[in-house]
Amino acid sequence: MKKVAVFGNTGGGKSTLSKRLSQITGLPLHVLDKIQYQSGGREVPHEDYKRAHQQILGTDRWIIDGFGCMETLWLRLNEADSLVFVDLPLYVHFWWVTKRLITGGFSPPEGWPQKSPILKSSLTSYRVLWLCHKHLTPKYREYIEQAQSIKSVYHIRSTQQISQFFELIENETNFKEGQQN
Repeated sequence: MKKVAVFGNTGGGKSTLSKRLSQITGLPLHVLDKIQYQSGGREVPHEDYKRAHQQILGTDRWIIDGFGCMETLWLRLNEADSLVFVDLPLYVHFWWVTKRLITGGFSPPEGWPQKSPILKSSLTSYRVLWLCHKHLTPKYREYIEQAQSIKSVYHIRSTQQISQFFELIENETNFKEGQQN
């Protein structure tokens, strides 16, 4: 596990998962929302975002969290050696977007640029939920089905599997560290 793409529908806890995965593995974390958006929620020029994304892909170790855009999504998934697809039931994504909206006024959501417009971003997330579920999630499922033979694929379908995923990664990391000593 050297190049990890974490992806899935909005509100699935990808940023929290990615941060913890980075802490466990020591891999550098790159949050696409923080690369694509400036403080306050203004989008950076598209070419600047694509250039930054390509620079990350050119390194030998990374975790990339998020969607970005269709153009960079498939490049990233193809370049990754490990795929973490957060594919929770739609109601969980909906609830976690709602929870983020409620708590976002007290502390910024994990993985969001500073001073992001919580209400506007949350309303966008609600619109994206169904569209992603209907159009992109089936493509993600098809992609990981095909990629399983050449990549490490972690298809997280329940909140319980998030904990199991971390246990697995911690055990693998501890095993590798033990072999090196």
